[in-house]
Amino acid sequence: MKNLLGFVSLVLVVGGISGLLSEHLWGIRLFGFVRHLVPDGHETAGYIVMIAVGVALAIGTDRIGRRGR
Repeated sequence: MKNLLGFVSLVLVVGGISGLLSEHLWGIRLFGFVRHLVPDGHETAGYIVMIAVGVALAIGTDRIGRRGR
């Protein structure tokens, strides 16, 4: 379970950063699926929320791992 949550948090953080970069710098979509996760017209806020949720999930996953020791 810890590995799955870690993977999901990584995908959210990297996808959010990729979305922000594609919106504001290059226009090249590295993770094409992330555009389906945010509402139209609110891309910047959606990508920031994705990064925040990914970081929070990573912190929670780390705490789960520490509790098991």
